[in-house]
Amino acid sequence: LEPDSAVRVKGYMKIGELSRRCDVSIRMLRYYEAEGLLTPRRTETGYRDYAQVDEQTVERIKLLGSAGMTLATIKQFASCIRGEGRIFEPCDELRTTLHGHLRAIDQKAGQLLQNRRVLEKFILDVES
Repeated sequence: LEPDSAVRVKGYMKIGELSRRCDVSIRMLRYYEAEGLLTPRRTETGYRDYAQVDEQTVERIKLLGSAGMTLATIKQFASCIRGEGRIFEPCDELRTTLHGHLRAIDQKAGQLLQNRRVLEKFILDVES
């Protein structure tokens, strides 16, 4: 079976399909590849062919990004997020970083709560 044939190789998908399945732009997928986060195989004519593990990797990148991690931080743990298992089990280094992010979030939440109390007091003083 030729890699470029019209018959799809089971388990592989083109960039447009991965884009649709992950709800990530093709441009962003290319960026992830340029940054070393994705390593799709290439067909003889140069088309990208993504495996299921690439889809899982993109979903993990999205998950970490939605939690406030920058792509630069995520890149540090590229090998950690490329696992083939269905369940995402971060490596020890990523766990340490995640704990640091949790502490930062807790600090920000505390500061926001303090800001809220100041604003509430201001409103109550003005309305009294």
